[in-house]
Amino acid sequence: MATDARGGAAGESTDEPLHVEGEDHLEDVTAAYDVVLVDFYADWCGPCQMLEPVLEGLADETAAVIAKVDVDEHQQLAAAYGVRGVPTLALFADGEQVEQHTGALPADRLRGLIEEYAE
Repeated sequence: MATDARGGAAGESTDEPLHVEGEDHLEDVTAAYDVVLVDFYADWCGPCQMLEPVLEGLADETAAVIAKVDVDEHQQLAAAYGVRGVPTLALFADGEQVEQHTGALPADRLRGLIEEYAE
């Protein structure tokens, strides 16, 4: 059985963000879970820091998995997804990217996007 970064079984909901270790890991996460919200962020980014508690809350409150990609560590991965600014949020449903937004979005808007694709 596959496991996530914290050792939970793949396919189960995770209640805290996962930190992506590279392109293969991101592909595994988006394939293993029904709804994944990927946060492309940077430690130096003020809006990214403000978004952090919102994402932690969504990870705990929703069926979505929150995956975090540090754009400074994973520049090629960020470029592959067309990330031009941080934060950039990409939503995956059933392994396919369905949404992408640049900039911090309010919690209720993010929750609405997740619920739109969660079954």
